[in-house]
Amino acid sequence: MPEGDTVLQTAARLHAALAGRVLTHADLRVPRFATADLSGRTVLDVTARGKHLLTRVEGGLTLHSHLRMDGAWRIYAPGERWRGGPGHQIRAVLTNADHTAVGYRLPVLELLRTSEESKAVGHLGPDLLGPDWDPDLAVERLLTAPDRPLGEALLDQRNLAGIGNVYKCELCFLARVTPWLPVGALPDGILPRLVALAHRLLDANRYRPTRTTTIRAERRPRPDGPALAPPQRPLPRVQEPLYVYGRNRRPCLRCGTPIRKVDEADRPTYWCPSCQSGPTPQAP
Repeated sequence: MPEGDTVLQTAARLHAALAGRVLTHADLRVPRFATADLSGRTVLDVTARGKHLLTRVEGGLTLHSHLRMDGAWRIYAPGERWRGGPGHQIRAVLTNADHTAVGYRLPVLELLRTSEESKAVGHLGPDLLGPDWDPDLAVERLLTAPDRPLGEALLDQRNLAGIGNVYKCELCFLARVTPWLPVGALPDGILPRLVALAHRLLDANRYRPTRTTTIRAERRPRPDGPALAPPQRPLPRVQEPLYVYGRNRRPCLRCGTPIRKVDEADRPTYWCPSCQSGPTPQAP
């Protein structure tokens, strides 16, 4: 499932291709909105809210999409061959004079009034990459269920929006606890630091083509604002982009112990049995 930084990059690409341009063709291939015609309308902007994409069109309409596990938006030039998958997987086509945006395998696609966007995204917690980011509120929401496993709580977009399975595993490793440790069992002061680290990592990766958690967030200029502040505790520099995710049975970058993996609800969870303390699943 795409993380918040990936969805933000997708929104930026769609915005660059569609915003300010008139749609010459629009095809929504879902039964409920198959007859909706957006042709002749100007796309105002495309923005990300957590893992949700909001394409706002003149006339007070918003096309809401969510990628979930397999969805993707691809952008093509006129005459370019579409390569995102077979035709029966296409759910949306938005065309202007310069580009065509094609949505593949979108499990969520709906057209709603812009004034009613809260119906789609109003349940979300503070967005790690949004202007509403509020670390204190994120901590408060995480603590509302102190018996809930940390990894599960981090994935709940109602607590904080933008964390996916990769960041869940990496953040638990960096906190040196397993994803199954209850939120309320974290040592004092760890949860606010973990939330701050989540924001720092997603922010550092918002423009990177390849996500990494093993190098510190550099002080560097960004297109949308001031440079990142240098982290208080730099992460070690290593060759691997991630500490545990996708590294089953490979040696831990910190201690050398083989990384473990377990599949839960169609999501793999990775952890180091030596570096991370807390409960773990029973062996099958």
